[in-house]
Amino acid sequence: MADEGGTDDPAAEEEYEYFFTGNVQFEGEALEGVLITVEGNGFDADTETDADGRWTIGVPEKAEYEVTLDQDTLPEGVVVLEGQDTVTAEFGLTKRKAVNFFLGEGQRVTVNYFDQVVQRVVSGLNFGLLLALAAIGLSLIFGTTGLSNFAHAELITFGALMVLTFGVNLAWPLWLAIIVALVLSAALGWTLDAALWKPLRRRGVGLIQLMIVSIGLSLALRYTYQFFYGGSTSQLPGATLPSDIRFGAVALSWVDLVSMGVSIVVLLAVAFFLLRTRIGKATRAVSDNAPLASASGIDVDRVIRIVWVLGALLAGLAGILWAYFRPGVSWDMGFQILLLVFAAVTLGGLGTAFGALVGSLIVGLFVEVSTLWLPSDMKYVGALVILIVVLLFRPQGILGRRERIG
Repeated sequence: MADEGGTDDPAAEEEYEYFFTGNVQFEGEALEGVLITVEGNGFDADTETDADGRWTIGVPEKAEYEVTLDQDTLPEGVVVLEGQDTVTAEFGLTKRKAVNFFLGEGQRVTVNYFDQVVQRVVSGLNFGLLLALAAIGLSLIFGTTGLSNFAHAELITFGALMVLTFGVNLAWPLWLAIIVALVLSAALGWTLDAALWKPLRRRGVGLIQLMIVSIGLSLALRYTYQFFYGGSTSQLPGATLPSDIRFGAVALSWVDLVSMGVSIVVLLAVAFFLLRTRIGKATRAVSDNAPLASASGIDVDRVIRIVWVLGALLAGLAGILWAYFRPGVSWDMGFQILLLVFAAVTLGGLGTAFGALVGSLIVGLFVEVSTLWLPSDMKYVGALVILIVVLLFRPQGILGRRERIG
């Protein structure tokens, strides 16, 4: 059993206010060099036990975290009791929380490398699909207006916050809270275009100025969220369901299956909208050449308004799914994946919805699979390296078209 304990680290005391501590022992003997990891709410840190078996990890906020003991660092013949190598812990009234792990004798069962790859690929597909929802909306907005909308991150956050508000704070049924959140997300997109972007377009404001406005809007919305919802992370109903559904080497939860199913259905619906409906064809025409589309009788402002509504709706849905994938809802959760969304759009080809889908799947797969050989806090860096490499050889992106400059 790992008993309560802690160490005094002056540097850590200055940096953090809350601490997880423990003392890893087996049959009264301290175990040195055992790796302990604390992860949650966008935070990830690890440490090793000292000669007395003690460890301490500071965390930035009072919230729920997963504390994991790496069984591979235990001595031969010592294991954590089955299913107890990861403990979900949160603070009570004090700023220190002792975490215990129960050890015993036994043989460690490890997952072979192939099974780990399969599990990571499935997780990558799940992550890539939800990224695609956000990336397609961002790509459509860029294609029809030329705007790189940095406030798209806050549209992602908005959907999750609305589900938190109605489904948790007001205790509405979850299905109803999700519907209301999606309707409000679409309404937010309509409002932003009607109140801000359309007037700026009519005044002939340049794209650089519009991008700067989007950055300011992003900051304003983000810190408004923090003001009303605080800096902590909250969980949506069912966000921590166990992964007890197995398909061979793959372990999934019902939330994972629903998330992937919803993403696929919505993406197919968006593809049908763009390829088969009049408004969808008009959207593609405006994206290809707005002046020519206007000369052909297409109401460009109406198409752009619809694109903003659709983009905000998809971003809100992506935020809800992201809240379950992380898991957790926080005021800056959209900003945490904004760079990956931009990377997916750029990788697939600027302004192309189907390119955004392809780019998102590549980014999602690489982010998750790369954790097999990269530290978890480096996985986003690897995706951006892939982006740079692809653009060196194909500057227009995977599905983008070459354009003459000059």
